[in-house]
Amino acid sequence: MSKHQWFEELRGLITEGIILIDEPLNKYTMTKLGGVADILAIPGTIEETEAIVRYAYEKEIPLLLLGNGSNMVVRDGGVRGIVLHLSKLDGIQVDGNRIHAEAGALIIDVSKRATEESLTGLEFACGIPGSIGGAMAMNAGAYGGEIKDIILQCTVLTKSGERLVLSKDELELGYRKSIIAAEGYYVLSADFTLAEGDQEAIRAKVADLTYQRESKQPLEFPSAGSVFKRPPGYFAGKLIQDCGLQGKGCGGAEVSTKHAGFIINKNRATASDYIATINMVRSEVKKQFDVELELEVKIVGEET
Repeated sequence: MSKHQWFEELRGLITEGIILIDEPLNKYTMTKLGGVADILAIPGTIEETEAIVRYAYEKEIPLLLLGNGSNMVVRDGGVRGIVLHLSKLDGIQVDGNRIHAEAGALIIDVSKRATEESLTGLEFACGIPGSIGGAMAMNAGAYGGEIKDIILQCTVLTKSGERLVLSKDELELGYRKSIIAAEGYYVLSADFTLAEGDQEAIRAKVADLTYQRESKQPLEFPSAGSVFKRPPGYFAGKLIQDCGLQGKGCGGAEVSTKHAGFIINKNRATASDYIATINMVRSEVKKQFDVELELEVKIVGEET
């Protein structure tokens, strides 16, 4: 089957969402990098999401979940098959001290909603630029907090389209890992348990964390966020800084002078520039400190 056949058949399954063919993915990634997707599917409901996942499984079509595009580098050759983008599944509901958030909701927005409801526990997420789905898959964390601390349960789809509800223990959350990532599950929603708190104190903590983030991270440039995981006993940014790599890079990509753990798209970089800069950093850190930097970002797609 051709992508044109996929396009027509998927359009027959979707009424509230959007199906696009040969869609540039640089419009959907935080790095502003990436070639075209054969098909970009943006379901309007959870049922449409299930239909797309089942369709791809039954037709044996590769399916990639893009999320918010904040922790991913898409190669210049783009992605073959179907790319699933859950931006329309962004509902957030509050019931007492519990928050239910759909996979496409931004974790920043969920953190804001918690603050509005005087619920504490999600302040750490006030600056994480990702979706709930991505945050669950990576056990996202910052400033001493992580998803593992507040998660109650998560609803996912298996690769075949079966719906599962996973408890905190079943999620197997660790440092930047989960059963979701290990098994290739697709997150539909997550339920969090927070605690009642003082709204002024919550707002003060969010303001402090926001200041720390804005003063230390290169938010003025497109980037994939923190590129490398924290190596045991070290900090990736400090190693990169000590190698003298800040301000260096390949093509239009550069190691940030503001935070060495970030690689920025400074001047119309290509994905090849970005990946070459990643490889340069890993090579130099290995050479100078004999430390292997493991990627926190995911690199997907094909070369040109």
